[in-house]
Amino acid sequence: MDVRALAALVRERRPCVVLTGAGVSTESGIPDFRSPSGLWAQFDPLEYGSVEAFRADPEKVWRFYAPRFATLTEAEPNAAHLALARLERAGLVEAVVTQNIDLLHERAGSREVVEVHGSIRTSTCPGCDARYPLAQVLELLGDQGVPRCPACGSVLKPDVVFFGELLPEGAMERATELARRAALLLVVGSALEVYPVAGLPLETVDAGGDLAIVNLGPTAFDSRATVRIDGSAGEVLAALADELLG
Repeated sequence: MDVRALAALVRERRPCVVLTGAGVSTESGIPDFRSPSGLWAQFDPLEYGSVEAFRADPEKVWRFYAPRFATLTEAEPNAAHLALARLERAGLVEAVVTQNIDLLHERAGSREVVEVHGSIRTSTCPGCDARYPLAQVLELLGDQGVPRCPACGSVLKPDVVFFGELLPEGAMERATELARRAALLLVVGSALEVYPVAGLPLETVDAGGDLAIVNLGPTAFDSRATVRIDGSAGEVLAALADELLG
């Protein structure tokens, strides 16, 4: 685990932009979706994770997601989240672009977070466009099993990106802008398989920046990385923060 080489690169190319995936959140007990043991290996994503499925039978989709929603809200930031917040406060990280929807970066103290796949922060009513905060959605979920809009009775949709949906307005544009101007893009906990987010490393490298990758298992961009560490997000980032900040 060459943390010293990564620390030297961060010092040289500061502030870096960080791109995080499911491998950061799994260490907080949140299951991933796309690994061989992930949720989509057990359930058909088009049946439970697509916008078409939600429109056809929102109650069925919520029955699938309700226990996972509870897991997301009960999870706590881990060493990786805390290290990134610490590095941001020190001026070594400019922003975190995340594919995760769990709010753990924000709860750990990161201030500049771009949520390219949305988040559980709010849910929106497809019937009347009313938007409800997470705390209220959880109350409605607990009372009814399926959260319905108090105003019109429609089933609320969490403001996360389902298959077949566009990314949140402005999020991908902001992420692309950050990646394109970054002297260093640090990818953590992502196999870089899901586009368009998986294309962000190319934005950095093509503009002359460096790429560093911390992930358990290979990624499609390993050959383009200046530093590549095969390791857990929490262990590596905690060691990186200690190396850089003492």
